[in-house]
Amino acid sequence: MKLWGGRFEAGPSEVFERFSGSLHFDKRLIDADIRGSQAFARALERVGILTADERERIVEAFEQIRDEARAVGFFDGATDEDVHTLVIRKLKERAGDVADKIHTGRSRNEQVSLDMRLWLREECGRVRGLIADFAAALLDLAGRNPDAVIPGYTHMRRAQAVLWPHYLLAYFEMLARDAERFAEARRRANVLPLGSGALAGSGFPFDREAIARDLGFEGITRNSMDVSADRDFVLDFLYAASTTMLHLSRLAEDWILYSSEEFGWLELGDGVTSGSSLMPQKKNPDSLELIRGKCGRVIGCLNALMVTMKGLPLTYNRDMQEDKEPLFEAADQVAGALEMARAVAELVTLHAERPREAAAESWVVATDLAEALARAGVPFHRAHQIVGKLVLESVRSGKKPAEWTAAELAAFAPEFQEQMARLLDPAEGMKSREVLGGTGPEVVAQALAEARARLAQMRV
Repeated sequence: MKLWGGRFEAGPSEVFERFSGSLHFDKRLIDADIRGSQAFARALERVGILTADERERIVEAFEQIRDEARAVGFFDGATDEDVHTLVIRKLKERAGDVADKIHTGRSRNEQVSLDMRLWLREECGRVRGLIADFAAALLDLAGRNPDAVIPGYTHMRRAQAVLWPHYLLAYFEMLARDAERFAEARRRANVLPLGSGALAGSGFPFDREAIARDLGFEGITRNSMDVSADRDFVLDFLYAASTTMLHLSRLAEDWILYSSEEFGWLELGDGVTSGSSLMPQKKNPDSLELIRGKCGRVIGCLNALMVTMKGLPLTYNRDMQEDKEPLFEAADQVAGALEMARAVAELVTLHAERPREAAAESWVVATDLAEALARAGVPFHRAHQIVGKLVLESVRSGKKPAEWTAAELAAFAPEFQEQMARLLDPAEGMKSREVLGGTGPEVVAQALAEARARLAQMRV
């Protein structure tokens, strides 16, 4: 059954039907399509197109279809061009000729926009929940080693010592921003397009605000042409998903390195690693590598839709059917990656002595010494030079920071004061960094407490 065709003498060719059909991917919109159509039936009653009895028959038939659609095999053998046609066919089987009225004053263009907005509202909430779950796992991981010291890196070179929880909180902040982006994507999607028609607005006096309230939308769209041409709300979701995957990929890269024999900081759980078909000793970080790899797929989904949309004239063009597969692909991949990352975090073990040794044997304390000199009145440029020369001398002689005594420091440069020798221990230098957002133990403990309190907001 076609929802169009009166103007045509012949039907579409088999190759066109096969090429243009979308039921195989847009069938996941069926629940949204039914809910939107039920609300539209109520709107049709309010403008006198449907009687109360007709509306009741249609809404009840839709509810039956909704229940049946949850069964395995519901779509088997269906040859409809898309989910919307399938739903109307099923409606007519149950409600009879009154089903022909359901499309009065409604365009497929606004119907598709509505379905996708309804689906995206729920999907944004689902992904935000998964983000919060992973963020909670990171906070739990921080709580297991609250005092662990690790080197922080710039240019993949040891730079300054930080607390392990401070490192994990950096990813928590990324995830918090990701949750905000999905909340914004939901907000942008959460406006009602019904009443826009194909592009010029409906010819029936629908109360659009009433329909919006019926479906739980925060408002209505403002321009019918924009509705017909708009996929910004899908791009918003894809951007949020891409950025989340980017953050997960960066964490994956860190932990692949930190769990390698060269670092030895982390031990990944058996449940999230694999072995080699040839080399018996291998324990490969496949879960993290797959997260890193799937990031490219999601970014590709964003790029694909942006390229699809970039040259389209107003308003609707069939090219826009190509929005759904990248949307669904990205949604599935980001959800799967977040679940995988949470599982990795729940099973990982930090061997705290290894990163602490790495920090102690390197010169991550150099900035602490230079700043101590500056606090004592030495101009920072001079302090920087003094500590730089100390590092150079240590490298030449093979001397580690902890091997310097207070007397030796004073002999090297009279600007060094006795109490500054304690800063040769990375854990001591961090205590000077109690500025909000820093790695000082007190502010990190405060940040952890605040992060736990913020988790609930990430789910709203």
